[in-house]
Amino acid sequence: MRPRPAWLLLTVLAMALFTTLGFWQWNRGQHKLALAAQFETGGKEAALPLGSRDIATLPRFTYVRLRGEYDTKHQFLLDNMSDSGRPGYQVLTPLHLEDGRVLLVNRGWLQFTGYRDRLPDIAFSATGSTEIRGRLDQLPAAGLASGRAAPALQGSWPRLTTFPQLAELAAALGLPALQPRILLLDADAPSGYTRRWQPPGLSPDRHIAYAVQWWAFAALALILLVVLNRGKRT
Repeated sequence: MRPRPAWLLLTVLAMALFTTLGFWQWNRGQHKLALAAQFETGGKEAALPLGSRDIATLPRFTYVRLRGEYDTKHQFLLDNMSDSGRPGYQVLTPLHLEDGRVLLVNRGWLQFTGYRDRLPDIAFSATGSTEIRGRLDQLPAAGLASGRAAPALQGSWPRLTTFPQLAELAAALGLPALQPRILLLDADAPSGYTRRWQPPGLSPDRHIAYAVQWWAFAALALILLVVLNRGKRT
């Protein structure tokens, strides 16, 4: 078997590409496995009193309890958030901690109303200091930068935003900074919406399945090279 150099080069390049993509998906799957384990571990322990602890130093998904006062007049609606395939929003509400820090609390998901010019009513009554529990997490991140939209700096509340950054939310609130994490409000806490928290992104099994699929393409490229060139003689 003596395949043409061009076909041989094309096959080698295809196999290299498919193999690389397979390892990339495999590594993503391993990362998601570690993330899922971290998520599971964070919910098994008793709630850690936050107190004056530096939130940035705590592991992601740490289950904490803290006390503060909700700012019910200034809330955000995170757009393009889905639940079981249904479009909707996630609600972010500032919580002023007793030591002056401000932490955003994700109060859960609610379904899209069907009208872009009619945002859902997310007002609720919260007077004085209250104790809440939840997991520390990061803001949802967009796969593409073009999918982002910062909240308006002026206008009525709540304000719509899509995959914002903390600095943009702080600017809309007129604050110098926000805490580097958000809090996923405990599912049993009042004043919330649908809360089925889970590690973000695809499941580890999906990534591993994609890895196997890419490696199968690499093997198929080699098989095709052999089959299509069998019987050829110089």
